[in-house]
Amino acid sequence: MTTDRATGSSGTGEAPVGRDAVVSAVLTHAAELFAERGPAATSIRDIAERAGVNHGLVFRHFGAKDQLVARVLDHLAAESGAALDRSGPGDRSPLDAALRMHLTVLARSILDGYPVAQLQRDFPVISRLIERARPFHESEHDASLAVAHVAALSLGWQLFGSFLQGAAGLEDMSEAELQRDIDAEAARILLSDPADPFPPAE
Repeated sequence: MTTDRATGSSGTGEAPVGRDAVVSAVLTHAAELFAERGPAATSIRDIAERAGVNHGLVFRHFGAKDQLVARVLDHLAAESGAALDRSGPGDRSPLDAALRMHLTVLARSILDGYPVAQLQRDFPVISRLIERARPFHESEHDASLAVAHVAALSLGWQLFGSFLQGAAGLEDMSEAELQRDIDAEAARILLSDPADPFPPAE
């Protein structure tokens, strides 16, 4: 009888033991490595070593690399959804951190040629934004398109913010000022009907 017991050490304390602990460790450390170097440059052995588990356990619980990438993307999507629930009007730091990790792994996976739209099964943040946008748009298509534009805006600033600030001469803007402007533009896109983008003030 075999058990899910690590044979190495991740350097973070005791090695994970048991299915749930192993799966959690692999997802967490795979996400970190994918964010750092992309999935194409990360081997199963790299992930196993970082997580402190036998690489055979990674194959047992996740299968091939594509399946692991898919599980990591769904894991990060769930983390982003949970962070959205925890974030309030005065504190968006949990959401920012979760989205930064998720968007970075998404971008690296796309650059590595992974079909992320097919691999990731759940999109909780996108789904909730579409729900919020529906009352302000004439059709489901328009609401979905608005959310896609907002996601592209967020993805661009998350990944290329420092370049965009320098290229556009916006270095004098603080991070808080820039985020307020990004949020305002996202709200304008999300909550405006494209047929009447500038409704009269009440």
